[in-house]
Amino acid sequence: MAEDKGGTPPAQQSMEDRIAALAAARTRVQEGGGAAQIEKQHAAGKMTARERVDQLADPGSFQELGLFAKHRATSFGMADRDLPADGVVTGCAKVDGKVVHLASQDFTVSGGAAGEAHSLKVAEMMALSLKTGSPFVFINDSGGARVQEGIDSLSGYGRVFYSNVMLSGSVPQISLICGPCAGGASYSPALTDFIIQTRQAQMFITGPQVIKQVTGETVTAEALGGPDAQMNRSGVVHLVADDDADAIYQCRRLLSFLPPNNLEDPPRLPFDDALESDPALNDIVPTDVKTGYDVRDVITRCVDHGDLLEIQPGFAPNLVIGFARIQGRSIGVVANQPSAMAGALDINASDKAARFIRFCNAFNIPLVTFVDVPGFLPGVEQEYGGIIRHGAKMLFAYSATTVPKVTVILRKAYGGAYLAMCGKDLGADRVVAWPSAEVAVMGAEGAAEIVFRKAIAEAEDTPAKRAEMIQLYREAFANPYVAAGRRLVDDIIEPAETRRYLGQALESLWTKRETRPPKKHGLIPL
Repeated sequence: MAEDKGGTPPAQQSMEDRIAALAAARTRVQEGGGAAQIEKQHAAGKMTARERVDQLADPGSFQELGLFAKHRATSFGMADRDLPADGVVTGCAKVDGKVVHLASQDFTVSGGAAGEAHSLKVAEMMALSLKTGSPFVFINDSGGARVQEGIDSLSGYGRVFYSNVMLSGSVPQISLICGPCAGGASYSPALTDFIIQTRQAQMFITGPQVIKQVTGETVTAEALGGPDAQMNRSGVVHLVADDDADAIYQCRRLLSFLPPNNLEDPPRLPFDDALESDPALNDIVPTDVKTGYDVRDVITRCVDHGDLLEIQPGFAPNLVIGFARIQGRSIGVVANQPSAMAGALDINASDKAARFIRFCNAFNIPLVTFVDVPGFLPGVEQEYGGIIRHGAKMLFAYSATTVPKVTVILRKAYGGAYLAMCGKDLGADRVVAWPSAEVAVMGAEGAAEIVFRKAIAEAEDTPAKRAEMIQLYREAFANPYVAAGRRLVDDIIEPAETRRYLGQALESLWTKRETRPPKKHGLIPL
């Protein structure tokens, strides 16, 4: 019979001794890789796994599960190797009073390498998240798969990926990248709804060494997988944080806009009933269609407290997406950005919008769309890159959406891009236009060259005739009144009344119900 260090057989220990032994065991595990490893983590500007959990969770609300989990590997010296909590902290907690399930990888334990037990702990939290209808948060900080466990490690990854897909559209999933996230491990965050990456972290499939071996190219880990690369170039990351504390703050803020699951409505915060006019909106958009402006100035004047949480601000800046509130209710915002590429829709903007629109629809978040679009971006590169296929994603996403949809046409609304920005024919419940709106097949300049080509060519004063015909076309078609006459625009309003209009429209649409043909799922043009 085994004895404790004091020589007392376990069967004869008092409850007091057993409790003391338990406390000691818990302390050993909770210390992770030990003081030296914790100090290295801090020296790198990072929190430990447990510090991150403490920062995210409401005080005293975290209940850990799987504290004493152990691996079962025996090869390559693993039989006698102790890995506290198998390198990942898992459990449930409250964040601003709402339950979440979470996993936080512990880099102080063997570099946070993910083995079988490690990944199964994560998958078990995801299963509990689905059972309880609560969001799942995964804090990533790992050197990758635990190679000593071979295929068991890969199997664990597979369980996590499968769980990501099972949770998709049922509960929100948020990934925080607070350290390395390489190889197969990066696909779990990619399957979640939002990725928040710190400036100390890198995320990539193949590291610089492998790339140099295979292609001969030399690249640093930061340039390859840093937040600037994964936000601005690849569009994988949704928010960039200065450090761990900022990442956790942004995670909490993001959660505040979201419902716990797809069967509940987003939270409604206390709000002021007054929907006052804002005369500043009357002068915020230049009447010259060739003059740019920042559409965020319009958005923030229309939403509660001017608060917009912009998503993917560094990717496809010609389109703005994000979360805001009107009268305390969460909304998803999609808007053309005239200060970047004149607000034209390109491949990246189409993907960015479609994904966000589908997320909002899955979680019952109404959509407000601000339109100032000259069309889809022309060019050989765009055509070869599949702008037709990518642009179709926006058409599909808006058409498939059943949440309330309100569209505001600010200025240009040309061609197929006008439809892609949730025109009436794509199921918008309300479409309202400002007096500056131009709803047409294309801009007056291009249209006049086609419609009045012969008259312009035969004129003695070609420039004067061209200007005359452009003005004639603009007066005939490039205004909101023709569209309103066809009932494609529900109303033309003074810009100052936009917030009031949106508030009243969303209030009346809150009980909207819409059924679609029964089927497994639609086939979005991926």
